[in-house]
Amino acid sequence: MKTAILGGGLSGLTLARLLHEKGQEIIVLEAGQEYGGLCRSTTCNGFTFDIGGSHIIFSRDTEVLAFLRRMIEGNEQQNIRNTKIFYKQGYVKYPFENGLSDLPPEDRFFCIHEFVRTLMALEKGELTPPENFRDWIYYTFGKGIAECYMVPYNEKIWKYPTDRMSLHWVDGRIPRPPVEDVIKSAIGIETEGYTHQAVFSYPIDGGIEALVHAIAAPIRKSIRTGFKVSSLEKSGKVWHISDGHETIEVDRIICTIPVQHLFRCLKSVPHHVQKACDSLKYNSIVCVNIGVSDSVPDISWMYVPDPNLGRTNRISFPSNYSRNVAPDGCGSVLAEITHHPGDEVSRMSDDYLIQDVIRMLAEMQIIRSDHVIHSSVERQPFAYVVYDLDYRKNIATVKEYCSSLGIPLVGRFAQFEYLNMDGCLRSVMDFAASDT
Repeated sequence: MKTAILGGGLSGLTLARLLHEKGQEIIVLEAGQEYGGLCRSTTCNGFTFDIGGSHIIFSRDTEVLAFLRRMIEGNEQQNIRNTKIFYKQGYVKYPFENGLSDLPPEDRFFCIHEFVRTLMALEKGELTPPENFRDWIYYTFGKGIAECYMVPYNEKIWKYPTDRMSLHWVDGRIPRPPVEDVIKSAIGIETEGYTHQAVFSYPIDGGIEALVHAIAAPIRKSIRTGFKVSSLEKSGKVWHISDGHETIEVDRIICTIPVQHLFRCLKSVPHHVQKACDSLKYNSIVCVNIGVSDSVPDISWMYVPDPNLGRTNRISFPSNYSRNVAPDGCGSVLAEITHHPGDEVSRMSDDYLIQDVIRMLAEMQIIRSDHVIHSSVERQPFAYVVYDLDYRKNIATVKEYCSSLGIPLVGRFAQFEYLNMDGCLRSVMDFAASDT
């Protein structure tokens, strides 16, 4: 049996490798000229940046983490997380609820007072169960943490009203903070949140693309790049896959590309299914890469909730991840800007976005504008799944239809789930383990 895997990103390549190791015949069809998807990297002027935003290697899942670290064995730099939130011209420890002692006194009181009030109301049964993501934020953290950080940051990254977002996805991804940690952090006793990422890894050479190259090593001969699928048709038990110039015949198809792209290749999709697919919400991302001729703050990454500072929602410092991704004596900054496909950000020129980010970084006193020696922009149309209130209904319709066609969906934008790298690999491993 010959299997075609649509998409040569992290999920597609890992799945191809695992199926290959089980003795299956596979071919990976990748539309781009290079495989790797959002896990590609680019190097220019001695600076290496990941094109889909900075990726790091960490996981609660010990099997997945062991696999990832094995792939970059001998090319791994381990780092201790030092992550901040830029708040009122100062740095607050991340997660926000673990850094309350860094807040101005009035904000610190507001956060701890409202957290305790909410906790007491919850214990008395006075709180109405949350119905959307914003409700859940107030219900979990109280009004202070919600309004100082959680709501403004989440609305900045998602570009979507939090009261119109589902809350089904937050369990496990945004943990409820232990009461003692919140109180300790408010009075200055050190606490740590999200401990599964307190130590993370990154390739010393090659950026995150080194990871996908290592994963792909045993199957490189089975990867076809530059093959943009335009049609999928099944005749009997055989699938015919065409890019408009060549047709490949296989026994089955596994999709790791966005379901929106998959549906464009299928004929006669029922109207209600196509409507459900078209209704799925997602964000695009612009990555503005800045290289400077001096050092950068000793920070792993930083969240920027304040809309007045600019459009950037997160900043990372790749030169703090690996000693070899910037020239000696230099530092690098990667600014991420999420946006809706086709909105005003998508129409802004690269030069405008670069200058806007440099202005912001200088205002934050992270860099000096006259020390910038490299700048570039990368744009990715698919970045984050947005869980609106109709998400579960729409994705169920899409998945049911794909199942009826016998096309499994694996990976972030095929399953249309907000999966980190480790979540994508868990999805792949589970599929491969169950595949017979």
